[in-house]
Amino acid sequence: MPRIFLPEPFVAGAVVALPAAAARHIQVLRLQPGETIELFNGADGCDWPAEIVRIGRNAVDVRIGTGRAIDRELACAVTLAIGVPANDRMDALVEKAGELGAAAIQPLVCERSVLRLSAERAEAKQRHWSAVAAAASEQCGRTRVIEVLSVRSFSAWLASDAAAGGNRIVLSLDPSAAAPASAANGATGKVLVLSGPEGGLSESEESAAVARGFVRVGLGSRVLRADTAPLALLAWLGLASTRG
Repeated sequence: MPRIFLPEPFVAGAVVALPAAAARHIQVLRLQPGETIELFNGADGCDWPAEIVRIGRNAVDVRIGTGRAIDRELACAVTLAIGVPANDRMDALVEKAGELGAAAIQPLVCERSVLRLSAERAEAKQRHWSAVAAAASEQCGRTRVIEVLSVRSFSAWLASDAAAGGNRIVLSLDPSAAAPASAANGATGKVLVLSGPEGGLSESEESAAVARGFVRVGLGSRVLRADTAPLALLAWLGLASTRG
């Protein structure tokens, strides 16, 4: 059954018009009046069945059914603070992080970042990544959508309240770095994962993070790409939160 993200409150029995892109999707699938799709708004934790009542040339109207509470979230609310990788790697990172259950992504510009974004481009990228996150939730069955935050410089973000509280982890190549199990404290509550861009965080950035309460965590002897390392830890947190 097709799932469509529609960020608005739903009321059972109401008839709503789908956005243009969603309407085209319904038409491409050749669905007919009387058939049912699922909607979710990313806010109330529910899937909402919706019956197609009219298909026009450029519009599709649906009648909202009764919402069903669905919980497919991790036991821990994970925010990934990421030094944005170059090219299109961030798209895949956002998509996979959505499938693996992350709550939020904080894109960062770090000392070794290849990608440098002007304010206008950063806003456009944020909108694009938010759309990628919504599509990931449509596909994987989540009723929540990753919040993609505004792009910030590493130093400004680290000095803010956003970098405080909860379990704070910085991915590191330090040989003395802890194993994930010893740093995640049972994978419950708020977990903040900091990971660098290509080339990793600089020594000064990593030290500044540790001074702010982040714990160095290593992922083994292999060097993972900037878009792989945070996903590996996120997958581990997802598994750890379901044990027992």
